[in-house]
Amino acid sequence: MAKYTLPDLPYAYDALQSYISKEIMTLHHNNNHQASMAAVCLWTGHINHSLFWKNLAPTNSPTTKLSPGPLKDAIDRDFGSVQAMIKEVNGATAALQGSVWGWLVSHAVIIGIDIWEHAYYLDYKNVKVNYLHAIWHVMNFEEAEPRYKAAL
Repeated sequence: MAKYTLPDLPYAYDALQSYISKEIMTLHHNNNHQASMAAVCLWTGHINHSLFWKNLAPTNSPTTKLSPGPLKDAIDRDFGSVQAMIKEVNGATAALQGSVWGWLVSHAVIIGIDIWEHAYYLDYKNVKVNYLHAIWHVMNFEEAEPRYKAAL
């Protein structure tokens, strides 16, 4: 059986405030992600979470702004604008029920959004759409860009 280790976050637990609290980040990383590594049947939870942590960047980080480049060009071409892409991804993701993930995919995963309740409930209660609106303020587009380029 493969052994997995809990990856360190590339930022402090409080770095995503005021969009995601230190409390939810600590619980989500230390409890939920750690638990997904305990059973081989949950290995996808480990992989998804490992990607998710990298998808996020501290509040007001320059990496949360989508810079000109291939990813922005593709989003503008396929959705019309970054705001239109966010609206479409949020609409599709908000409609999902249960323990699921929202994905922006182009031959490979570019961005993954954890929409299990453990990812947002303490901060947003049962209003998933508010969490989805907030998550884009801490989305690490600098991390997503090389994934997009690799998928071309």
